[in-house]
Amino acid sequence: MKREGSEVKGKANMQKPSAVRMTASLRVGVLMGGSSAERDISLRTGQSICEALRRRRYTVVPIDVDATLPQQLRAKKISVAFLALHGAGGEDGTVQGLLETMDIPYTGSGVSASAVCMDKGLTRVVLHAAGIPVPPGEIMQAPVGLSHPPRHLGWPVVVKPSKEGSSIGVSIVKRPAEWKRAVAKAFRYGPQAVVEKYIPGREVAVGVLDGIIFPGVEVIAPGGFYDFRAKYGNAATRYLCPAQLSSRLEQRLRELGGQAYHAVGCRGAARVDFRIHPNGRPYVLELNTIPGMTARSLLPMAAAHHGMTYDDLVDAILQSAMPNRGGLASQPMTMKRRMT
Repeated sequence: MKREGSEVKGKANMQKPSAVRMTASLRVGVLMGGSSAERDISLRTGQSICEALRRRRYTVVPIDVDATLPQQLRAKKISVAFLALHGAGGEDGTVQGLLETMDIPYTGSGVSASAVCMDKGLTRVVLHAAGIPVPPGEIMQAPVGLSHPPRHLGWPVVVKPSKEGSSIGVSIVKRPAEWKRAVAKAFRYGPQAVVEKYIPGREVAVGVLDGIIFPGVEVIAPGGFYDFRAKYGNAATRYLCPAQLSSRLEQRLRELGGQAYHAVGCRGAARVDFRIHPNGRPYVLELNTIPGMTARSLLPMAAAHHGMTYDDLVDAILQSAMPNRGGLASQPMTMKRRMT
């Protein structure tokens, strides 16, 4: 029996003469950097993507995003934009809106889905309305905020900025004495923050790429908190791919991952992050519409287990931006599993 991952990989690697000509004619602008707190991670992601695209013989144009982006896109005659931006100004729909007005196709989700997923408070509202489980919580507004966490949440709670990624500004608050400091920290990154009941248990990420739902990746971070240091600076963080789940729980995560992806209107590549309570109930924490693509990122790990190399994945993401060219965006959502 042919593995599905192998089938996808074969499609990505087979290039007819006409496909080679199309590849060479495309000028792929890899948008990276920007001014958010995740700039350094974005540059690392962007560089890795550039190298993969060059290996596939695309004409690659790296672009460090700043206020001159419209002029750069025109001057460099970009055919399609590969978004490697993280955080505000890249994942929040603003760059996507610019590309829409300039009629430049781009990877990842559109304006509305990007804006919703960047706003953790709004994501909660949309997912809850769709019947998708999220941790109990509240949205806080600066400068007032909450003098104490909602009593129905109990302790501990998680406090996080509404519009940051990579766990920047996030605190786990275990006692009342820590509350005000955590709220002040979150408000340093914007006027809105979210407080949620802390869900003990396991952390699993499920990657989605149009018609493919990848195997879950379990993250085992030192101290149980997958913060910025655990993601990018701590070699002690462990990853299990695929996550060791019962078949029933694995199927449930796949279902919820696909439902969450559709509920907010995602397209292209995205990642759905879960916490799984010891009682087996999963909760969606957030969606990432431009998942990291560094050597330690979760989406490439899941794709590799599915049978796709890093270069296959990058090529497939690029194709998903060009549905009229036969990319993956035309495929229906299915819950595919790697078969041996």
